[in-house]
Amino acid sequence: MPDAKILLERDGVRLAVDDSVAHITLCNPAKRNAQSPALWRALTEAGRLLPGQVRVVVLRGEGVSFSAGLDRQAFTPEGFDGEPSFLDLARGSEDGLDAAISGYQDAFSWWRRTDLITVAAVQGHAIGAGFQLALACDLRVCADDVQFAMRETSLGLVPDLTGTKPLVELVGYGRALEICATGRFVRADEAERTGLANLVVPAADLDAAVGDLVAALLAPPRDAVIETKALLRTAAAHTETEQYAAERAAQGRRLRDLAGVGE
Repeated sequence: MPDAKILLERDGVRLAVDDSVAHITLCNPAKRNAQSPALWRALTEAGRLLPGQVRVVVLRGEGVSFSAGLDRQAFTPEGFDGEPSFLDLARGSEDGLDAAISGYQDAFSWWRRTDLITVAAVQGHAIGAGFQLALACDLRVCADDVQFAMRETSLGLVPDLTGTKPLVELVGYGRALEICATGRFVRADEAERTGLANLVVPAADLDAAVGDLVAALLAPPRDAVIETKALLRTAAAHTETEQYAAERAAQGRRLRDLAGVGE
């Protein structure tokens, strides 16, 4: 049986694990890491393959662009080898179409797991599905040549790969609507100013900046980071009373752990 990592790379994803850090790379630079259902399945599988000691996942795109978005072959009558085109899916049942899109979303949703901190290292174009994949990560370190764009509306579509919620949370409803409805480019200075990018650095310094951030993320005890991420992810949806209670419960768990209670 072929090695799982070889199968992932065949579909455009490379996975490497170095102790507590996993590196996931989109590795089809000849097509600017254009995305397809096969790549999405590979990303989902990469998430499942992560060993338990991994604390930080770094996502990169090989070559000059992070990801130029969906491979337009998906909209041709022939689609991709071995699977229906998007046009064929649209002609099928509503339940079948919904299930297919739900499966695609799996590739984008696992990056928000509370036991991981996920970091996208983004350079060049991050268009459509590429933009949404960067948004799926907790943090984004960007090269100064980055160009984000949500081009789905220009194709008569909507962003459906889990990107709408984090985009609104990061930049607000009005700016998110304008970015999506116009499909314009968001460049490095605006990305940093509006919170899309946690950090912008010269392209030559991208790997070093990501390395420094990873080291800082690994410095605190893991359980404290997990509890903190969980608190922050629920904060917007909770009332003040609910969030205060969640903070108390989380701190109680941490204090009992530090005191050795229950061991």
